Amino acid sequence: MPKDLTQLQLLIELEPVVASQLDRHLATAKEWHPHDYVPWDEGRNFAALGGVDWDPEQSRLSEVAKVAMITNLLTEDNLPSYHRTISEHFSRDGAWGTWVGRWTAEENRHAIAMRDYLVVTRGVDPVALEQDRMVHMTRGVHAPEYFHGMLHQVVYVTFQELATRISHRSTGRVCNDPIADHMLARIAADENLHMIFYRSLAAAAFDLAPDQAMESVTTIAKNFAMPGTGMPNWRRNGVLMVKHGIYDLRQHLDEVLNPVLRHWNVFGRTDFTERGERARQELADYLDKLGRDVVRFEEQRARILAREAAKAETRDPARV
Repeated sequence: MPKDLTQLQLLIELEPVVASQLDRHLATAKEWHPHDYVPWDEGRNFAALGGVDWDPEQSRLSEVAKVAMITNLLTEDNLPSYHRTISEHFSRDGAWGTWVGRWTAEENRHAIAMRDYLVVTRGVDPVALEQDRMVHMTRGVHAPEYFHGMLHQVVYVTFQELATRISHRSTGRVCNDPIADHMLARIAADENLHMIFYRSLAAAAFDLAPDQAMESVTTIAKNFAMPGTGMPNWRRNGVLMVKHGIYDLRQHLDEVLNPVLRHWNVFGRTDFTERGERARQELADYLDKLGRDVVRFEEQRARILAREAAKAETRDPARV
């Protein structure tokens, strides 16, 4: 029976993959600048500089768009915590360290662009946004109890980067503003390249240590939570985003979990021992349950939206 590789052995064995994927990423990634995605001519001073402070009437964003933009931005804001986490699980040296630095620099652009857009267009209350940022970043993010080493982290960020890409694209569509849609599509393209990097790294880990990789995938899939968990108004905002399809269970199953698992050939591999087979069966059982949960969720959401539409028609028949 093959022995588990230590964290150090995994880091050493996977470094050539990190180096090749880093080269691929640098050759593929498109240079872009946050200031090119902000309508600066809409900007004006706030009261501290003789202007007018924010008023809800100034925003062109719907309630759903506001919530989604704030949630996505505050998630991006916690970059210092994410940097700490991946640098602790990876390495600050060699190709690993170069990737950690490059990934951090690219992710930082997302918060810069989104905040500049929201402040300049007065899309959300900048005071409330700053207060929530202070709370969220002070709390930070901490790896949950089930995180045990680099493989768990690589698997998690593979799913998370893809989920974030979907959330940004969905948010762009509900903003009803071509500038916001274009900006968030650009950010989503970054997230997709990051996902490809981590997905490729995890694929190499499957070939190197299949049982360990399989156990990591099962653990992360069953316990997955978005990194914004715990930010102010997280539960309320999350419910609204789920209800309006910014990111929901169906997307998580059909657009994140299943495509990535197919790429890794999780259910077609023949190199597992009994231990890996147990983890794979546990994952299969979980996906079956999740599929049933998705159907129930969609039926419940349809009923809720139908009731809300009926109430809206009763209040104002001309709107329907």
